[in-house]
Amino acid sequence: MARPIAALGWLSWGDHGAGMVEGDMSNTATAALLSRMGDRLHLTDGGLETAMIFHEGLELPHFAAFTLLGRPEGRAAMRRYFTGFLDQAARLDLGFVLDTATWRASEGWGETMGLQPGEIDRLNREAVAFAQSLRDAHGAGEALVNGVLGPHGDAYRPDSVLGPEEAFDYHHRQVGVLADEGVDLVTAMTISSTGEAIGIAEAAQDVGVPVALSFTVETDGRLIDGMTLAEAIGVTDAATKGYPAWYGVNCAHPDHFAAELRGAWTGRLGLIRANASRLSHAELDEATELDDGDPEELARAYAAIRMRLPGLRVLGGCCGTDLRHVAAIGRECH
Repeated sequence: MARPIAALGWLSWGDHGAGMVEGDMSNTATAALLSRMGDRLHLTDGGLETAMIFHEGLELPHFAAFTLLGRPEGRAAMRRYFTGFLDQAARLDLGFVLDTATWRASEGWGETMGLQPGEIDRLNREAVAFAQSLRDAHGAGEALVNGVLGPHGDAYRPDSVLGPEEAFDYHHRQVGVLADEGVDLVTAMTISSTGEAIGIAEAAQDVGVPVALSFTVETDGRLIDGMTLAEAIGVTDAATKGYPAWYGVNCAHPDHFAAELRGAWTGRLGLIRANASRLSHAELDEATELDDGDPEELARAYAAIRMRLPGLRVLGGCCGTDLRHVAAIGRECH
């Protein structure tokens, strides 16, 4: 299924506004999504997996939340979890981006868990249907249903780095299933290399679904290979002719990346989903207790970032965050 990838290169940020390149608004679905969202701020949820493990006491093999779909107690816990966020967004009169529990629901992770490709496809479809049922119970379809993708391996200790064509082949099937089930967009979370980001964007473009790409960074604000966020977004935008609707940063504390948020490229940042903890990825991997930080302090950090990034569209949390954090963020950033 491999297809040619455009040559990598640098964007001239000044030539195309805030990181845009010619043709990036030509996709009808992406243009419709951006028009639908308008200038309205959208919330999303927090750290689903850490909430299920530490607050609900549920086991998640390989950190895979989709495994909860087949367990009545798991579905009930996720329904409680997402309902709280949907209600909070409604109280603040903010939009909401409702994730599918599919961060680990790709073919490679399915194989690791002993699942056949057809079973993984079915679980992706079930996850979309579950999210759609939650959406329809709150505001007659007001929320956007977001098909979530994750990295092919461990984003924090990648055993291999996919090139764009390899990433296209790996992610295309899941992107296609999510799109066929009617998600409003797909978002790749905790991506740590430009090769994988480019391949995912190319897969989404091939299917015709809007895509957002969220990178994760280390405590120095850089990707695991040392690339800056500015470089990663520049390379990805150049290779994909600006196809991603927006970019994001997730699974890092604001202290780890806030100092990097300067320059015209930041106009492409539309999503922040930070960790509650200031610990490094390596330290979090070894932690046996949840570090949920200070929700109000985290919210103030978000508000300071939003002052510098007027293009932010979606705010939520990542590891260690829950409704307390996102509610505080919504209040501070409203």
